[in-house]
Amino acid sequence: MKIESIKLHNFKAFKEATLKDIPHLCVVVGANGTGKSTLFDVFGFLRDCLIYNVTTALQTRGGFQEVLSRDASDKKITIELQFRMPITKVERLVTYFLVIAQENGRVVIEREILRYKRGRHGSPFHFLDFSKGSGYAVLNEEDFNKAEEELERESQTLDKSDILAIKGLGQFQRFKAANAFRQLIENWHISDFHINLARGSKDIAGYSDHLSVTGDNLQLVANRLYQNERPVFEKIIEQMKKRVPGIDNVEPEETRDGRLLLKFQDGSFKDPFVDKYVSDGTIKMFAYLTLLYDPTPHPLLCVEEPENQLYPKLLWELAEEFRAYSNRGGQVFVSTHSPDFLNAIRVEEVFWLEKNEGYTQVRRALDDQQIVAYMKDGDQMGYLWEQGFLQGADPK
Repeated sequence: MKIESIKLHNFKAFKEATLKDIPHLCVVVGANGTGKSTLFDVFGFLRDCLIYNVTTALQTRGGFQEVLSRDASDKKITIELQFRMPITKVERLVTYFLVIAQENGRVVIEREILRYKRGRHGSPFHFLDFSKGSGYAVLNEEDFNKAEEELERESQTLDKSDILAIKGLGQFQRFKAANAFRQLIENWHISDFHINLARGSKDIAGYSDHLSVTGDNLQLVANRLYQNERPVFEKIIEQMKKRVPGIDNVEPEETRDGRLLLKFQDGSFKDPFVDKYVSDGTIKMFAYLTLLYDPTPHPLLCVEEPENQLYPKLLWELAEEFRAYSNRGGQVFVSTHSPDFLNAIRVEEVFWLEKNEGYTQVRRALDDQQIVAYMKDGDQMGYLWEQGFLQGADPK
């Protein structure tokens, strides 16, 4: 899956904003308050809408009026994602369109559409189309040669008008597009890593396939890789040796009381250090490598300000790790305040946010011919950012 474009209407500071031609690795920069966290929260919002419902997703963000852009004339929040994903073993350019409004003080989904072209030409078909809890989904999506009037549509009514149709219908494989999109959203990883939660022993009875959003299961994931994916774990250790001076090895260890902890071996000392006593940067680098070398990459990975707690010289290599992850099949969105990290990023991978009169616009570095020319001449993006060439995104 690869997101090609994002259109936002009345979503907080994004009154009218579009990201288009989004690359596999997308790096977002901008001054404080321009909306980097808000942009990433679009993915978290959609996931919360799917797991719970739209009302709950809005309430956790202050309610409908807090998410709606200030002074919005039409009082509607619109999110449109265009992405490529395989459906019935054929890659499709799919559009998901969601409009949220209020009626008599209650949140309603005014429109929810999932559409894509069955062939290379012609208009896209609506394979799912719902409004205020009622609508239809197409059953025989794989019958690409049939005329539109021959497609089988199944009408459905949802329990409430604030429930996503892809949540209910996506449980059934016969609704192929909805099922595929639901699985993708469920597997998005929006990182909210906390050093303090990643430290300390964990109950060995737990089991984790992937690193959690907060990183609080780091020991369990490391142990699973150590026990069942030893070549992957050894690759992580090799990268740790290159990234963190002195680290010779990392091993999960079970304590006598049935807990699991991580031990970090420093080559200068005989006895290893437990994770409670190693540096924040060491823990964070190990957690990032555990995430990025996951044998089953997330279809979408979002990480805010990965440079925190890390030595600046490590950031170039970390950027390369993110790019390698995206090339293995997981699209990556990263926000940063670090010129050192940005120096490792290509011109086609950079977007910046600029706020004017209270609203945020999205700029693409590739559209700025001066920036493109400087990069061709050997300049680096971080230096250009510091010098003010990303107008409105000055880091100072």
